[in-house]
Amino acid sequence: MRRGRTCATVPQVTVHNLQRAVPIDLVDLENFAGEALRRCLQLRRNKLTELTRLRQISILFISDRRMASLHRRFLKQSGSTDVLTFQHGEIFISAETARRQARAFENSLARELRLYIVHGLLHLQGLDDRSEADARRMKATQEKILAATS
Repeated sequence: MRRGRTCATVPQVTVHNLQRAVPIDLVDLENFAGEALRRCLQLRRNKLTELTRLRQISILFISDRRMASLHRRFLKQSGSTDVLTFQHGEIFISAETARRQARAFENSLARELRLYIVHGLLHLQGLDDRSEADARRMKATQEKILAATS
């Protein structure tokens, strides 16, 4: 733990739109992200996680092209993905993928973007979705947070 910081300190969340293809309501998503962050921090109150160590979290909406580049560079996988979370507090979200997935699952774009924000925050809180069981737990937690912040 850093000197002068307690587990109760909530990191500052900023939201940035670095793409032009999909209109995004940054104010709404930044407000949502702050509330979702508080709910995520309540999950593991007595355990230090990346989320409890951070001072700043940046949520960046990017294009599929930029996401594919990050995906290839850091995970050695081709193609775009929906969300990439980095331990130092950056959550990259593909706005174009969110729009496609929202249509495919008959969600609003706003709900899909909120889902991706929560997903990234949960990764910073130490949850994982690599196994089927972990993915089910993470999905259930995401749904609880989304329902509580709607």
